[in-house]
Amino acid sequence: MEEWDLYDENKNITGKIHIRGNQIPDDFYHLVVHVWIKNNEGKFLISQRSENRPTFPLMWECVGGSVLKGEDSLQGAKRETMEEVGINLSNIDGDLVYNKVRKRFKDIMEVWLFQYNGEIDLKKATTDEVKDFKWMTKEQIKQLYKDKQLVQTLDYFLNEIDI
Repeated sequence: MEEWDLYDENKNITGKIHIRGNQIPDDFYHLVVHVWIKNNEGKFLISQRSENRPTFPLMWECVGGSVLKGEDSLQGAKRETMEEVGINLSNIDGDLVYNKVRKRFKDIMEVWLFQYNGEIDLKKATTDEVKDFKWMTKEQIKQLYKDKQLVQTLDYFLNEIDI
């Protein structure tokens, strides 16, 4: 049973708790993180969702997910990264680069950019959410999007932020 803190539209925590799977009440939002990991070559880590994922199976995306009750955005970003791709990121290597209240999803999306040049071993991941990964340029990611192989809600990466 996953629990989330609920926020108002101004990104203030309300003190209310939400259980994943239930409908989020009107005028409340939960916090989600997207984590873009960039290496010294200017390439981004893209992960392929496992075939057992209920939504977007086998599609490509960045690391991300819901922030759990009691976590802040940075803690959620680091936990999601460890869960999905087995990387233990350093706080000092990350920057919050974008955020948006998405009424359609009833969430507050916060986008992190981390620099990372170490090894990646999916065997260190603590979940089986990711099947594969690749390092790709922004142009290659744009092509994945055009080919409808990238989760389409990541269009902000191509249109709204410059990282």
